[in-house]
This record gives sequence, C-alpha cells and structure tokens, in this order.
Amino acid sequence: MNDPTPPLPGEAGLTVWYDGACPLCAREIALMRRLNAAGELEFVDVGTAAETPLPRQAMLKRFHVTTPGGATASGAAAFVQMWLRLPALRPLGRLAAWPPVLAALEVAYRLFLRVRPALQTLVRRWEARRGTRPA
Repeated sequence: MNDPTPPLPGEAGLTVWYDGACPLCAREIALMRRLNAAGELEFVDVGTAAETPLPRQAMLKRFHVTTPGGATASGAAAFVQMWLRLPALRPLGRLAAWPPVLAALEVAYRLFLRVRPALQTLVRRWEARRGTRPA
C-alpha cells in the first residue's frame, strides 16, 4: 500500500510503526532495536503516536513502515523494507523481496494475523509467570 503522506515522525530513515501493547510486537521490536546499530530505523508505537500516516485502527491491524519519501507499506512488504535496512537481516530481505517469496510471506503473515490474538494471550500469561517484558 502506498500513501503520499510525508513520513511521520522523522525523515532520517525508515519509520517502523508497531503496536506497543502487543507482547509479540514488543519482543520483535526489542530485537530490531538491537540490530539497528546504524540508526536506519525509527521505531514509533502506534498507540502513543501523536499522528499516523493511516487511521490508527488500520495501523494496529497490520505491521507498517513509512519510507523517507512517504510511501507506506504493510505486511510482508513492510518486513522486507525493514530487513533490507539491517545488515544482519539484509540477505533475508533480499530473498524475501523476490516476488514469489514475498507473495508466500504475505500469505503466511495473513495466517499469522488470524492466530495473533491467541498468541498474545499465551505470551502475556508466560510473561506474567516469569515477570518479564522487553523494554
């Protein structure tokens, strides 16, 4: 999905929009932050952002990124954009950008979205027992 809206909130690199209330998302973003040594990614919690390039509810339903040029991608295409900017994941990003692989990843992502609420519940229970939550 493309959107001509300028990237929010910064223009330095790719803006990664995530659901900070989602324990799965929080764990993934914690890993991406560690891999983002060059600062190519800017992470924004959709739930606390002053503005978003699309309606907030739409942003919370799927993973999104916004390029410095203002294009917004979601789902598997958004993951590819993010992976391509992280040296450790760049080979995965290149492979995932190949159209047949990207199409398969999008199907897998849509299937994941169906089970995401159940997985979130399981992770919340696990975190509550262990007393852990990524920063």
